Amino acid sequence: MFTRAMDDNLREIADALGGHPHLERLLDLGCWDGTNTLRYAPAGATCFGAEFSDAAAATARGRGIETVAADLNAPLPYRDASFDAVCSNQVIEHLHDTDRFVAESFRVLRPGGRLVCSTENLASWHNIASLVFGWQAFSLTNVSRTGFGLGNPLANLRGEEPLDPGWEHLRIFSHRGLAELVAAHGFTGVRVVGAGYYPLPTRFAHADPRHAAFITVQGTKP
Repeated sequence: MFTRAMDDNLREIADALGGHPHLERLLDLGCWDGTNTLRYAPAGATCFGAEFSDAAAATARGRGIETVAADLNAPLPYRDASFDAVCSNQVIEHLHDTDRFVAESFRVLRPGGRLVCSTENLASWHNIASLVFGWQAFSLTNVSRTGFGLGNPLANLRGEEPLDPGWEHLRIFSHRGLAELVAAHGFTGVRVVGAGYYPLPTRFAHADPRHAAFITVQGTKP
């Protein structure tokens, strides 16, 4: 179910970016090794990336993505109005300064540029069900460096050793929360789409993004 949901989520990002009429320069924040960047970048776009892992950034550069190692809680090393689109996938939930993250995305976009930001949904049905049982929400089980899957016996990574620092989930947004955060930083035409709808097929998320497993917000810089 997770694989199908994530595939649908990546298609949602690709559709959002592909709908931009003049996308020549794309910045992927938290691009990791560049695999997904190349999957959802429109044909002909020059791809840039910012990634906290030096090793992953080096791999992305080897794939032709102009990538810098950067702390995404800090100012981005790019000039104002440098990009036609800024995207991120499963990144904002790992950051402690989400205001800075969205504000910097706005700053480096050109007027008319598009933000596409995807993350887990706190109000997904599987998170709600976990809370009803008195468990930790699935999206908030990776909150400790001592181990993953805390507080939820069905968590995907329960009992596994934690990954590198920075992989903990710090903030999880709902549909409305993510939309209002983006709008508060000046983006217009804000809309949210969904992917994944456990245990039902992911197509149900398109009709009800408020309870989807993943949500992707889109906004335009005036």
